[in-house]
Amino acid sequence: MNTAVNVNVVHESEAQRQHARVRIPAKLRYRDSNNEPHEVKVDDLSAGGLSFHAPKPLPANEVIRGRLQFVVDNLGLSMDVDILVRTSNTQTGRVGAEFQNLEPRDIATLRHIITTHLSGELISVGDVLSTLQRDNFTKARKQRDSGSGLSAFGRLRAVTVTAGVFAVGLLAFGFVAKSLYGLYFVSHAEAGVVAVPTTNVTMPRDGSVQSLVENGASVAKGAPLATFNTSMLDMLKGHLDDAQLEPAKVEELFGKQLSGTLTSPCDCVVSRQYVDDGQYASKGQPVFALVPRTTIPTVQARFSYRQFDEVKPGTRVNFQVAGEDSVRTGHIVGSESLDTDNLASDIRVQIKPDESLPSELAGRPVSVNSDRGPSLDWLIDKAVARGL
Repeated sequence: MNTAVNVNVVHESEAQRQHARVRIPAKLRYRDSNNEPHEVKVDDLSAGGLSFHAPKPLPANEVIRGRLQFVVDNLGLSMDVDILVRTSNTQTGRVGAEFQNLEPRDIATLRHIITTHLSGELISVGDVLSTLQRDNFTKARKQRDSGSGLSAFGRLRAVTVTAGVFAVGLLAFGFVAKSLYGLYFVSHAEAGVVAVPTTNVTMPRDGSVQSLVENGASVAKGAPLATFNTSMLDMLKGHLDDAQLEPAKVEELFGKQLSGTLTSPCDCVVSRQYVDDGQYASKGQPVFALVPRTTIPTVQARFSYRQFDEVKPGTRVNFQVAGEDSVRTGHIVGSESLDTDNLASDIRVQIKPDESLPSELAGRPVSVNSDRGPSLDWLIDKAVARGL
């Protein structure tokens, strides 16, 4: 049995060479270290390198830039290459070199020429152009090692960045969830105020006022609140006859001043002073606002009429008084009736706090909301009802 052997192919062990070497008619033009041009015949060629006989010895590990030339369909095909001298025999002049930094198009052309020659087919220009037009390479596979080649600092940084992104995403999710909860389960009042029944102390005569107490002070019934000064002419106005209305007499009465005292009508707390000390006040003008000490302040709030079913009497609410950091609780005890002649678009409710409010908070604005969503107590009640 005769087996045809292609003598143009040099067979070697895979452990010794990665590419098959073939003898293809080709030439190599290059310049040596002295910049002298040389043209040599390529002895054998592979996808990884070539060998040739140099007219002058070439030092090992030297990179040489040259041009590899082929003849295809009587047309010249040239390829610029960088070769690294691996072996150089000074006696025979044979040089073994390895290709360096080949571009993908050059690799595809070189492989096509070698494969076509090994299969015994003729190399044509059309096949070479067709090879250059298509994508002959695939993307590198992803490495599956656990560390991905990262150092300890790189892994720590990657974990930190991942944790930061996760924390930001968690915060964003919490913000969206809270906003949706507030939109669907929380009813907010349009306005609110701490309300208490007040008693106003007014000026009995025209004159100036001088306070004797401070805001927030407790006063007993009949205790002095302030002194006032008024002219004698104002006191006697309407009681003078024609003889007493002479210019000299009027001037004399106008220059005389009378003093009086404003007293408290109840056991109260001074909530507000309307007229500053030394200022003039007309007759009947409020000077002090007093709050009875036995009065328990409440909260009055205004809700939209669309929230009619959400602010019924007995509904639990949360509220915060302006100037305080803590949130207080209470429940709705009633709502004000609307004027049938001029229907309003809101509902006014009265809230009784669970804890008594200080009287000095009277008149302060309040933020009120009613949370009707699921809570921990609600979950416990459901669990107890189901016998869990």
